[in-house]
Parts: sequence; C-alpha cells; structure tokens
Amino acid sequence: MLERWFETRGWRVFEFQREAWRAYLAGESGLVHAPTGYGKTLAVWGGPLAEALAESGGASLLEPLPQGDTATGTTPAKRSRRTRTLSVLWVTPLRALASDTLENLRDAASAVGLDWRIERRTGDSTSGERGRIKRGEADVLVTTPESLSLLLSYPDAAVRFASLRCVIADEWHELLGTKRGVQLQLCLARLRTLAPALRTWGLSATLGNLDEARDVLLGPGVHGRLVDAVHDKRIVVDTLLPSDPSRFPWAGHLGLQQLPQVLACVLAARTTLVFTNTRSQAELWHQALESIWPEDPASLALHHGSLDRKLRAQVEDGLRDGRIRCVVATSSLDLGVDFTAVDQVVQISSPKGVARLAQRAGRSGHTPGATSRVVCVPTHTLELVEIAAARRALADGAIEARHPPRLSLDVLAQHLVTVALSGGFEPTEMLAEVRATHAFAELPEPAWQATLELVTRGGHALSAYPDFQKLVERDGRYVVEAPRIARLHRLSIGTITSDGMVAVKNAQGRTLGQVEEQFIARLKPGDRFLFAGRSLELIRVRDMVAHVRASKERFGTVPRWLGGKMPLTTELARYVERLLSEPDAPEPEMRAARPLLEAQARRSHLPAPGELLVEWVRARDGDHLFVYPFAGRHVHEGLAALLAYRLAQATPVSFSWNMNDYGFLLSARRYAQPSVDELKAALSQEQLTRDLMASLNLGELARRQFREIARVAGLVFQGLPGHVKTMRQLQASSGLIYDVLAEHDPEHVLMRQAVDEVLANQLEFRRLSAALDEIATRTFVIESPRTLTPLSFPLWADFTRGTLSTETWLARVRAMAERLEATL
Repeated sequence: MLERWFETRGWRVFEFQREAWRAYLAGESGLVHAPTGYGKTLAVWGGPLAEALAESGGASLLEPLPQGDTATGTTPAKRSRRTRTLSVLWVTPLRALASDTLENLRDAASAVGLDWRIERRTGDSTSGERGRIKRGEADVLVTTPESLSLLLSYPDAAVRFASLRCVIADEWHELLGTKRGVQLQLCLARLRTLAPALRTWGLSATLGNLDEARDVLLGPGVHGRLVDAVHDKRIVVDTLLPSDPSRFPWAGHLGLQQLPQVLACVLAARTTLVFTNTRSQAELWHQALESIWPEDPASLALHHGSLDRKLRAQVEDGLRDGRIRCVVATSSLDLGVDFTAVDQVVQISSPKGVARLAQRAGRSGHTPGATSRVVCVPTHTLELVEIAAARRALADGAIEARHPPRLSLDVLAQHLVTVALSGGFEPTEMLAEVRATHAFAELPEPAWQATLELVTRGGHALSAYPDFQKLVERDGRYVVEAPRIARLHRLSIGTITSDGMVAVKNAQGRTLGQVEEQFIARLKPGDRFLFAGRSLELIRVRDMVAHVRASKERFGTVPRWLGGKMPLTTELARYVERLLSEPDAPEPEMRAARPLLEAQARRSHLPAPGELLVEWVRARDGDHLFVYPFAGRHVHEGLAALLAYRLAQATPVSFSWNMNDYGFLLSARRYAQPSVDELKAALSQEQLTRDLMASLNLGELARRQFREIARVAGLVFQGLPGHVKTMRQLQASSGLIYDVLAEHDPEHVLMRQAVDEVLANQLEFRRLSAALDEIATRTFVIESPRTLTPLSFPLWADFTRGTLSTETWLARVRAMAERLEATL
C-alpha cells in the first residue's frame, strides 16, 4: 500500500526504506542514516504501519495495492476500536518539530487506511491533547525527551507503556552528544523494563560515527541494524567571491560589504534561505536586506530560536505556501521543520563544520535524488580558505563525529527521582537497568551509592536540610512520599540549562520572543536594540518581562547572544591547514585569497601539515607571541592559558591572551622571545591537569558549571511558572551549596563532575591533550616578522578591542589594516 501511495505522490521507494521495513518486521532495532530530504521518516514509520496493517488483515506494505483499491486503502485496512493502546512513541528533539512530525505521520497512516489516533505531548500541548493522552486515547505519541521523562514520573507509567512496541528517536545526531541524549537513554532503559519486547529505531543525518551512534541508542551488548542510504546526494558549494580580493577585509564577522551581491543572488531565485551562525548576525542581515528590499516587505522574514513560537510558525507557513521569498535564519531551521524545498541556500560566513554545511545545503533540493546547492558568503579573506576546505572535506566524506557523554550523575539523580515517583524502585534492579545504557554501562558501585545518597540525603554535608531528602526507603524500595517534592520535581524535569530568559513584549502586550537576562541587564530604559527584525526601545523590565516599543532609529545596541562564536571543528581545521600549504590550489576561493597568502609567505611563513608556526612580533603596544596549532577556539583557550602559566613560572611576567580558530596570542609589555626548547617544554603533556587547573582558576569555572549541574540534579529549584528565579538568584543559591560542599564534602560526586565538565566541555580536554601530542611531533618554525601578518592581524585586532574604546579601536584597526594592505 505504501508503495502505491509513494507512486501517487510522484515518489519512488528506495531500497534502504525497504530494508528498514523488513528489519522492523523481523523484530530488529537499528539506526537509519540518510541525507537530508531522502525519506528517513517514512523509512522508520513504514515498519509500524506494515505491522498494524498485517494484524488488521490489510495488505502488506511490501506488496502493491490489490487491483481496484484506492490510494487511501480505506476498504481493507480501516478499523475501529473502542479502546486504544499506545504502540509507538516518536521522540523529537524540538517542540517546534512536533507539529510537523504529527501531520506527516497522520498523512501516511491515513493514506494506508489506518485509523490511528496520533497525538502530541510536549510543552506546547493543549489541555485537550493532554486530556486525551491521560485517558489513553492515543495509538501513537509524538513527544520530547523532557515530556517523556515527565510521563514516566506518573504512577500509571507502567500501565501506559506496557503495550509499547516501538520508540523512534528522531534527529538522533542532535541528541547524541548532549545530556538530553543521556536523559533519553535512561528513559529508553525504563521503557525496555516496562515493555521487554520494545524495538528502538533512530534517524540520523550528517554524522561521522554511525556505529557508535547506533550502539548508544540501543544500549550495550544489543545488536542492531545500521541502515545506510545510498550516498549519491550531490551537494554543490559555490562562493560569492569579493569583487576586489585585494580590498577584502582580513578580519570581520558580519560580511555586510557583500550585501549588494547577496541581494542580487537572492532575487535570482524564487525562494532562498539565508543562514547565519549567530542570532545577532541574523538580526543585522535581516535589517540590512530589509533596507534595500525591492519587493513586498512581507516576502522577507526572520527566523531564530529566541523569537516567539507563533512568529516562527508564521514564517514556516509562509515558506510552505510560497508567500515568503527569503528567510534569514539561524540553526532554528537546520532541523526537520517541514516545508517545500527552497530553491537556494545562502550561508553567511564560514559554516565552521562540514556536517553543518551539508545539513543546511540539504534545505535546497530537499527530495531524493535532487542536487542541493549552497552559496557561501565569506566575511573576510581567511574564510575563503575555510569554504574551499569545507568543499574538499565534503567531497571526501569527512563528516564530524559527535561523542556521547558518560557518567552524568546529575542526570542520573534526576532520573532516580522520576522513577521513584512512578511507583518506586528496588536499588539492585535499578542499578542493572541504569547500567543497560551506554552512558552508565561502567558506573562504579561507589558512584552509584553516592548518587543514591544524593537523592535520599543530599550527601553528607547537606543531610541536615530536609529539601534534599527526596526519596525514602519503604520495604526495600525507594519512593517519594512528600507531595511537595513530587510537584517541584515535575516542574524541573529536563537537562536544558541556559542563561535566564526574559520575555520581550511590545506596548500592545504582544510577545515577540525571549532574550537572555544577561543581555537585558546591561540595558537601561531608552536604550535601543535589534530584535525580531525591528528596532526596539526598552521601556522597563518588570517580572522577567522586557517591555519595549518600536523605534524609528535603526542604530542601537546589537544583542550579544550567548555562544555567539561558533568554533571551527577539528576536521575542517585540518583541511584549512592543508590548503594554506597549497597557495596555488585550483579552487576559485584560493585564487581570490592568493594575494593574502603570498603576503603571509613573504612576511613570515605559510604553515604546512607537520609544522607549528610561531610568530614573535615586537610592537609599540607590547611583545606578542602568536602560535598556530589549528585546533579550534576552545582548545586554543586552554593552550593559551597553559603556555602563559608555564612561561611565567620560568620568567615572572604578566601575560594577556586571545584566541581564534587558527591559533592564539600571548601578549606582555616586554618579554624576550622564547626558544624552541622553551616552547616545546611548555607545550608538553607533563603535569597537564595540574597546570591547566592552576592556569585557569578552575575553581571559579567549576563554581559556574556547578550551577547547571545543581539545577539538573535538583539541588536548586528554578522557580514556579510565572515566578522564575533570575540567574543571579540561581547562582547565589548554587554558590552557597558549592561553598558548603567545598568546605565539608570536597569529594562530593557533583563537585568532581563540575571539574570534569569544565575540562571536557569548555576546554575540550580530550582534544587539547591530543593537540599537545600532535604538537610534540611537529617541526617548530619560529619567525620574527617586523609587523603583523595576515594570520596574526585578526588575533591582534580582536585582542585590542577589549583595551580601547569602540571609536579608538576602529580607527586603530583601520589604520593598521591600510598599512598592511598597502604592502600586498
């Protein structure tokens, strides 16, 4: 039946889809990997449909429709039931995707004649939807990891999920490397206990470690199928080259000098998605395009995650029905929001990763067999090299891996309370269930006991406080008895932590979206900022709401969104380094960048694989040491701090530092040029953890990280709906707990976890350690150019930004850039 339905839609069934259907019907679990727009949804959805049809006497999905049946297949398969049992659970990473997924699943089920009731249970669900789910009126449920965990916390969880046959994890690559993925692993382990015959399937695109992704989803020791679609998806990467490469900026982040060319590119296509890497960049590019947009203003739109859901839905609907011609967006449109394929994708700035480029390019040609095209818009000359490198990496299939966290005990503590709420657990059985996940397969007995103590007493140092005594033991089972504990826990379920968000409302009371509390706190009434594609003036902030009015003045404060600087991935950085050693490479981007690369070679040296370039420049503002490991921004932050600390131990000196994706800068008022031996010794693995902790004041970083861990673990409460605590309040609460633990229980499991997460996430300790190993094998090339070079100029310019006023900084950077460009 489904094959016939494919024919009526003008589609053809791919062999990987048939493979997934057969595997499901054979009782297998697995992971489906396919390019964006290739039909992954129907590959995993077809199995449950086929099974239901076979049980109801309908035709098999693997066979054509009998002669005379309609494409909807209403006669043989239509069925009516008084009672329904939940059979399929579809888990999506974003609430925004749930509505689209719901319609797609309903369309396919209806097309083959199934009368399944498919419901949605997310934070956006209506009271009617929640009521139907509570009454057991759903065959299929679309939900998120957080809502699934919430459902598992109710006493009827065992009955509700006992009939479950399949769980499908959509966009698994987005969850895999996060604590939300750990949360889902624990939920899946619980579901497998409640429904032992449960099958688990995942959907993934643009991922480099597919075998690991499948194994994490299914759990240790479970054999599963990896269904990999044919890799004939063609992606064409073009670049909007600067008209005069010799005058193209050496550094920059916005790229608005390319505005006229971008407008011409957009108007040459019927529909275009313009992707940016940050929300502030999206706001500025939308404003710039709006100022010269020659068509109906309603045909140009903005889409990012801070905008109100209704505003984003209007944009998505406009794409579907063709009313909107161009949307400026961030990663909010990276994932599977369903709309008709756009004709063109434009990427502002380097994509910073191969997988991200493939994901965004796939928004055009969003059908099997079609060619996807993306036009990249560099914002400065070195991004030309990054784009050429991304094209090469894409051609080689060098997609980045996403590695899953292990032993996130804060998530485990939250999950134990969840299970205790639904009827309780026996500790030995629960430990076996927890160890059936990849995240906790190697959970040591002491860590398990410490986590149990955390949820029963808060640990040794907090045992005197009743709020931390969540679970009690009754007849060998741990349960929750206090209604207040149950209520607060259900309000706090989830692992998503971020800066506090403040709602933005206009004078009419309409919600425009949310911005970070940290940003709003820097503004005073009367200040202007760009948001939701318009210039707004702040009136007042009250009860976590920023009241604003429209401003005719288009210049104002630019939002500084958190996480604004996206780091270059390791894979792409290696391709960039390789291309820098090929100044005569044939790519058009490399021809445009050739004058700058020749200047780098002439003034200093072009680093090649196997070399570590070090530049030492004496200038009026101090002595500057530039090091280029090409390991990414986060790793360079750790390396800069480590090198500064170790060099200062030998010769007392105060260093300042800065970093970007290519390297880092150490600056001092006066400092003698270090030798190769001194640099090698300072960039070694010896006493790495000790020196890194000392160089970065790891205690303060751990204190900040502890806030997020304490919230997930339930040690601090974020507040009741409508009365959410500010980040300052949360930091104060978690800070008090941190100080108590630091003094009375420094070995507390969450204290150790805070340090581990700082090392792993903020400093990418594994990559940093690997970078030091690689540096040890490289040939050091030390140069002493008389002035800044194309590689060092961006580091110096960004470094001086923090020491000068905006006007002084701009004047100084422009003057330096003009002097350097004059020598090209």
